[in-house]
Amino acid sequence: METGVLPSKLLDNAVTQFAKLPGIGRKTALRLVLHLLKQDTEDVAAFGQTIIRLREEICYCKICNNISDREICNICADTTRDNKLLCVVENIRDVMAVETTHQYKGLYHVLGGIISPIDGIGPAELNIPSLEEKAASGKVKEIILALKTTIEGDTTNFYLFKKLNKYPVEITIPARGVAIGDELEFTDSVTLGSSIINRTLFEPVILKNVVDMKQS
Repeated sequence: METGVLPSKLLDNAVTQFAKLPGIGRKTALRLVLHLLKQDTEDVAAFGQTIIRLREEICYCKICNNISDREICNICADTTRDNKLLCVVENIRDVMAVETTHQYKGLYHVLGGIISPIDGIGPAELNIPSLEEKAASGKVKEIILALKTTIEGDTTNFYLFKKLNKYPVEITIPARGVAIGDELEFTDSVTLGSSIINRTLFEPVILKNVVDMKQS
């Protein structure tokens, strides 16, 4: 059956909503919706309620901006972790990727993105002020800039270095075991874990062909 000719408006509406998910086309969406129609009403209701609760009740940790069920996430609340070590990542998926390595025992700071002028994302859109506060507190001894190895990631690293270098913290980056252009979530855990362990001091370089950014 062609997805453009559906026998029910309700079916068509459901397919349209599923097709809005990343990586889901209308054919896949139709297959998922038809699968749900075969399930018990109670199971489908539980599925729907789970998604609604996720959207309405999910929290973002007030310390690191990681996703959480409470105001403070399990990682920040774990007293066995090294609170003098802070790993700066782009998003929540990167926290999950680093945690999968089981090699990192410090805390995190989720930026919420990286600087990308072409996408209209500048420093003001990122969680940089709270990161600077942590660096200024004197409690953090090392900040690992674990961003993707792209021009946007390197630009963000350079910007953060300029903001943080005036504070008494050591600024490092993972060893370049992560290939240029790779994202942390797609890097195998062994390589990523090794790059975190063998991190090096960040050495600022002059970035060419990058839109000039003024510090906020």
